Amino acid sequence: MSLSLPRALLRTTRTFTTTCRSSSEDPTTKKEKPLYGTAPSHRSYIFIHASEPPFSFPARLSTPLQRALQLKVMKWGGTINFSWLGPPKSTGGGPALTAFSALGGRLEVPELNMDNMEEVAEVLERHATEGPLGSGTSDEIHLYVCTHGARDCRCGEMGGAVLRALQEEVARLAKADPLGIASRIKIGEVGHVGGHQYAANLLIYPHGEWLGMLKPEDVPIVLARVLDSPVRPYTSEDAPIVPSHWRGRMGFAKDDQAQLFQSLYPNSLLTPSID
Repeated sequence: MSLSLPRALLRTTRTFTTTCRSSSEDPTTKKEKPLYGTAPSHRSYIFIHASEPPFSFPARLSTPLQRALQLKVMKWGGTINFSWLGPPKSTGGGPALTAFSALGGRLEVPELNMDNMEEVAEVLERHATEGPLGSGTSDEIHLYVCTHGARDCRCGEMGGAVLRALQEEVARLAKADPLGIASRIKIGEVGHVGGHQYAANLLIYPHGEWLGMLKPEDVPIVLARVLDSPVRPYTSEDAPIVPSHWRGRMGFAKDDQAQLFQSLYPNSLLTPSID
């Protein structure tokens, strides 16, 4: 069965508007710490398709399926989270998964349940450590915005604003060119990714790029950079897709993220201009 949340745990964005600290505060400036090197290290990011969007999640969301799979994939560098790309297709079984890895690109798993847990975990490990398990793994671009407002109101407010801006801009681009690459962009929401002080946070896959401190006005240039980039996992040969908002990259430890950024921008404590 798909992930279903009790009504008592549902939240609305209205909950966050009265007490939320301004997302315009720049934590990197205040603490004199760079934004780069703040993405959690992971070889593979695995999204469990939830039946409710993240603004409905409780502050901390955990299920037996998620915990069981996390124990298996964390051994080789996998990370689990809950995502929302619209109402999931009902299969009568467990939730579907979308996984991305630095070696394998995108992998779709139609169903996860306790009976196939071992098999799914083995497939995910092979995808992360051996490479693509099939053709056409990177024909789509997935953009995930953290909108988990019950965990931190900044993600609910600024994340929600950036999500809406992305949806509007992608719709505009797809209407202008129905057969263009914008038509292959999927916009989703994701639960807590770590670093809510950097809201809005955007995860770009299969590239594996993590961006932070985004605002709605940043969306057009971010999308332009994404659409102008190869649709594949990024490597050490690739510069950050948007340097001024770059948190890090899939397949890189935090120290390696910082080293890559500093090698390209040696005189920058923070991030360079987006222009």
